[in-house]
Amino acid sequence: MIVIINPNSTVSMTDAMVDTAHKVVRGVNVVGWTSTKGPAAIQGEKDGEAAIPPLLDLIKKADEAGAKAIIIGCFDDTGLTAARELASCPVIGIGQAAYHLASLYGARFSVVTTLDVSVPILAANIESYGLAQNLSRVRASGVPVLALEEDREIATRQVKAEIRAALRDDNVDSVVLGCAGMGYIIGDNDDVPIKLIDGVHAAVHLAAMF
Repeated sequence: MIVIINPNSTVSMTDAMVDTAHKVVRGVNVVGWTSTKGPAAIQGEKDGEAAIPPLLDLIKKADEAGAKAIIIGCFDDTGLTAARELASCPVIGIGQAAYHLASLYGARFSVVTTLDVSVPILAANIESYGLAQNLSRVRASGVPVLALEEDREIATRQVKAEIRAALRDDNVDSVVLGCAGMGYIIGDNDDVPIKLIDGVHAAVHLAAMF
């Protein structure tokens, strides 16, 4: 069993990640758990700190339930280090999974995320994973996390505009979609001529290998 834990309390985001997982791997039991005590969206350090205690409670429960791998479904990789200390199975952050896949795909990548407040968090994570030399830039699209569901048409336009700016200016081989809620763009990218990498796809493939 693979357990995807969404550290925010928005159930529809959990459902979307599980749907993605079922499309990515066949014949693997993937379930999604939502942290009902977490913030509605994780946007910045304050939200991340608030999300960690209830997330870790779910990590313990997933481990006790016999999970073979646990995925933290937030691109900030919220609570990842602490979660790994608690679990006996592999714990995968969707951000880390995406960055490693991007570094294998080509020498350079950029990240397109949601708001400016997320930029320093993602940049620090990439440096801590030893991949700073592969990063061109972390770009904010100006799209709040929940707008990716509630105002998808406008949000998609803004995200794609930032992807095109990365393609034009950053000298990259791929662009990482820096939010779990952006995964649908993988199937709507005919007008974006560059490799797009989604953290949920990447993490699920890794989890299935484990």
